[in-house]
Parts: sequence; C-alpha cells; structure tokens
Amino acid sequence: MGEDKSEKLEFIPAQIKVIEHVRPKYSCRACEQNETQVQIKQAPMPASPIPKGIATPSLLSQIITSKYQYALPLYRQETMFKQHGIEISRQTMSDWIIKCASLFKPLYDKLHQILLEQHVIQADETTLNVVSDDKTKSYMWLYCTGTDTPVANNPFKNIVLYEYQPGRSGCYPANFLLNYTGYLQVDGYQGYDQTKAKLAGCWAHARRKFDEAEKAQPKGKTGKANWALNHIQKLYRVEQKIKDKTAAEKQVIRKKESEPLLNQYKAWLEKSLLNTLPKSKLGEALNYSLNQWDKLVQYVEDGHLSIDNNRAERAIKPFVIGRKNWLFSQTANGVNASAMLYSIVETAKANGLIPYDYISYCLTQICKPGCQIDDLLPWNIKS
Repeated sequence: MGEDKSEKLEFIPAQIKVIEHVRPKYSCRACEQNETQVQIKQAPMPASPIPKGIATPSLLSQIITSKYQYALPLYRQETMFKQHGIEISRQTMSDWIIKCASLFKPLYDKLHQILLEQHVIQADETTLNVVSDDKTKSYMWLYCTGTDTPVANNPFKNIVLYEYQPGRSGCYPANFLLNYTGYLQVDGYQGYDQTKAKLAGCWAHARRKFDEAEKAQPKGKTGKANWALNHIQKLYRVEQKIKDKTAAEKQVIRKKESEPLLNQYKAWLEKSLLNTLPKSKLGEALNYSLNQWDKLVQYVEDGHLSIDNNRAERAIKPFVIGRKNWLFSQTANGVNASAMLYSIVETAKANGLIPYDYISYCLTQICKPGCQIDDLLPWNIKS
C-alpha cells in the first residue's frame, strides 16, 4: 500500500559546554636523585582570544553577532544565558567585546588600506548618543565599497567600515580618507567637500526632496513635483536596463540615453525656479538639485559609479536598527569597539559569509603567534 511521509520542525535549544584543559607537569627523576636543579616541563595553554578567561571563540562570536548582527543588547543576552544556567554579567560581556575589538584592529586597518585603493567609495553618517561625551550629538560614519552581496566579475572589494567621531565636521572624513582622490559618492552634506576625492551626488536624495514637495501639494492635485518625480523615474529605468552591463557599456548607454534626459531636466529646473517660492518645499527641492548638479551628473562620466548612494544607506541601516534597541553608548571605548565589530560583521555579510562562523574563525586564528592578517580577509576565506 506504500507509505506517507510528513516533516515537522523541532527546535533544540543551544547548549553550553565547559571545556577543561588538563596539562600534566613532568619532572626529571634522575635530577631529583642527584639533587641537581629540577626542570619541570608542561605543555603551554592553547592560544585564547581572552587570556586566562573562560570565553572561547565560539562564545565570543555568539555574543558579538547577537549584538551587532541581530541588535540584541547585552542585558537581554545576560537573561538568555541565565535560562541556560550560566551566569555571565553584561559588564563581563562588555569587557570581552572591547578586548575582541582590539584583536580585530589589525584586520580593520588592512581593510581600511584596501578600501582606499578602490575606484569608488560611498559614505554616510548618522547620529549617536555617547553618555561620557559632553556633546549632545556624536556621529557614526560609514564608508563602503563594492556591493551588498557577492557579484560575479565585481571589480571592487566588498568592504564596510564604521568609524566613531564626536562630531560632524568635514575634517573627520578628510582624515579617514587621507589622500584618497578617487570617487566619493555621498549626499549633499558640505562637510565632504574637505576631502580630496571627486564627489558624486545621490539621485535618491534629490528624488526625496520632490517626494516631500509632492506630499505638501493640495490633496488630489498634481504639479511640478510630480513632473520631477516622473522624470527622475526615467533615469532609474535606464539604470534598471543596464544593471548587468559592464562599466564601459554603462557609460556608453548613459551618454546616449541619460544625458539628454539630464539636459532636459536641468532646463526645467532653472525655468521652474523663476516662479517658485525659494522657502517652499518645491523651492527647496529645486535648489537642492541645482546646487548639487555637478555632483548629480557625475555618474554619467564613469560606469563604475551608481546613480545613488543607496549602497551606503543600506550598509548603515543595521547600526540604526541596533541604536533603537540600546539607545546610547556609555563610553567612547565602547562605541569604538562597536564601530570595529559592526565593520567586521557587515563586511562578512557583504562577502557572502556567515558572520558567526567568520568571527569565530578569526578569533581562533588571530590570537595565534605568526597569524597572517591577509589570510583572514573575507574574500580569502572559503565559505
């Protein structure tokens, strides 16, 4: 008669094990009998990311990914560990995180060096509250290159780096980017003008201004904001059509199809501004596009550039989500550690790696003598 099969999923809670290292001590019996100096031999302790600590790479990776990948604050993790019969205070976990961040510093520096070798960098920044900082607003800066996920024939490395700074001054990106002279794709914030990079604008920001103007129109009415939104949509249709093309092919098609649309759009902007109140939502949208025009049209000149800065905005979103859960950081040391570990987690994700496995592997290797940092780069890891 045959048989029927059905499947059900059963959840098995995580297990925590105590690993005990036993190291026998050996002495020389002949030396003891001859009353000479007795030499005691003992195997060294295995390398550990937290010397003399109880945390293994797997436990540290679990804590790090829970906080920086899944936005689970340490006080909630403390409660979850109690359910497993383990007492690990949030203060202890915080100390472990800071120590792990210092271990990842050489890897972060190497990623920073490689990032500055890329043809295009995208950047963004968001606010942060640090209790020990006198200022009301600190900032987490983000710099990324490549794509969100691995792409075949991608000419750039997928890197995401965070950096904490106590303000929003343009000197911070200038110091981080050093003498970088490639393309820097950003929003309209003027602080980026202090860098030596060639700035490219973001059409998503330009569109957002007109979207706000469209919402400010009388209900059921259409106007200039609608025309602008429809015209920008035509530019995005071109990008959708060429998304799988090479950089050289993109540049040719943009010159042929996007450039005429841009010329038409600029003429409309200048004409519309003549009879629009400058402080209205529509006036602000028109002025934004005109003031940013040289940066907005930059993407037509190089096929490696994107039409917008959405890559950076997506990359900074995990931090924004985490901020909603833990609200603030206590100290600058803590937020610097967070910047370091967010960088490792998001770079691993961008390269198609599982952050837990990658961080656990790195912590196992990085504490060993003679560890080669190049071997820990995410694109050198076999997934």
